[in-house]
Parts: sequence; structure tokens; C-alpha cells
Amino acid sequence: MRMDLPAAALSPASWRASLALGYARAGAATRLVQRAHSGPLRVQKALYPEGEAVCHNILLHPPAGIAGGDELSIDITASAGSHALLTTPGAAKWYRANGKPARQRVRIVAGPDARVEWLPQETIFFDATDAHLAHEVDLAAGARYLGCDVLCFGRSASGERYARGTVHQHLEVRQAGRLLWWDQGVLHGGSSAMQSPLVLGGATVCATLLAAGRAADAALLAQLRALDPALGASALKSVLVLRYLGHDAEQARKLMALAWQTMRPYWMERPATELRIWNT
Repeated sequence: MRMDLPAAALSPASWRASLALGYARAGAATRLVQRAHSGPLRVQKALYPEGEAVCHNILLHPPAGIAGGDELSIDITASAGSHALLTTPGAAKWYRANGKPARQRVRIVAGPDARVEWLPQETIFFDATDAHLAHEVDLAAGARYLGCDVLCFGRSASGERYARGTVHQHLEVRQAGRLLWWDQGVLHGGSSAMQSPLVLGGATVCATLLAAGRAADAALLAQLRALDPALGASALKSVLVLRYLGHDAEQARKLMALAWQTMRPYWMERPATELRIWNT
């Protein structure tokens, strides 16, 4: 998916921001060895709440919202044996398009036996957005990935429906050059798809937790399916996907956090403790 826009398409008020982060293994520790940014997108210090083996970073976008014409590009590279966990301090808000599309591209590359966890807080699409989201994951042999998205269509608490606008999504996961997962779609606000049982079924919140890089066993699947009737789980050879459809962003966040805590000891071979930033 091509994410470039001609310069003429960007208004003077639009933000074009990029962030490149690189992680490397140093003995038993993971270090943040590359940190380059342009525009209002960055991380501050590396955090080690569970010891030096896992480097935590909080991605900051100071404008606090994504408006029509904005472009965000995030590149994460985890070299062999490193382990990075990335999250955000709050919800990402996509504002009214005003005739201009807004774009976000995330690319994650994990080297042999590396681990990457992508755990942002929820994304809220205001009415009349034109959002283009691309998420690409490239895993080497032995690498593992765990990523989550909570998408909210409209601001239900304010009585706003997602009646206009468009959300384009592209998710691609490969390992050792082999395609593991491909998910692509376009949702139009107010369309019949929002009510169709094959798409949202009238739900205003959609959450997905995807893990790649190993096969799920029957015991893990049973644990996940027992968490809540609203949570669906399915497994392929080396991909595990959980989905939630509903009307409550808080419930979706709690379910995704609970599912992550259940999955992490198996998938990442580390215990899971809820991230403090999720409760601030």
C-alpha cells in the first residue's frame, strides 16, 4: 500500500511525522540503540519495569489527534534476540477529514528470535474521518509478535455516531518471507456494512489481538475462550487471533488486557503484569 502524498495535498496545518526505533540485545538486556524522529512523534526514556530483558517505550504524539492531511510513519526494528514492548499514553483520536485523508503506517521488523509487542491504547474515529491505516510485520525465523488494536467508530459517550467518513485498514504479517496473515478492508460510515452480521453487526467497537510466530496449543485456546463470551478466538498454524465486537471501549480494553495477560506467558515466555500507563 503506497502511503506517500504529494506535497500539494498537505495543508500548512498538516503534520508529517516519522519515528524510527531500533533495539539490540546486549548480554541479557535489550537496549534502545536507534531513536530518530521528525515532526511531532517520539519516545522519551527507555523503561524497564520487568528487568533489563524487555525494553518498554511509550510512543508520544504531542498534537494528541490526527487531522485530515496528517501522515504518521513508525518503523520498529528489533535485532536478534531483543525484546521490545510499545504502547501509548492514551487514545489516538482521528478527527474530521475536511476533505483530506490522514494516514498512519507502522512497519515492524523482528530479527531471529526477537520479540515485539505492539500494545497501543484505543483508536477513536470521529464522524467524517478519512483514515488510512497500514500495519506491516516482518518476522525472521524464531521471532514472535503480539499486537492489539481497539477501534471505536464514533464517540458513543457523546452521542456521536460514525455516520460519514471512511476507514481503510491493511494488516500484513510475514515470517521468513512467507505470508502468515493478510487483512484488508474499507468501512464507510453509515453504510449497511456497519449493521451487517458479516462485518460489525451494529457494534461501535471492534478489537483484535493477533499473535504470530508459534502455534497455539489446545489449553491456551480453551483458556482464552473461557475469558468472556464476547471474545472469539481462532488459531491457524502459527497465528492466533482474538476478536471482540461490542459497544463499550472500556470493556474492550479490559478484555484485550486480560487476553494479553493470559497469552503472554505462552507466547513470549514471560509473566504478564498490567502496564501502569494503561491506568493513568
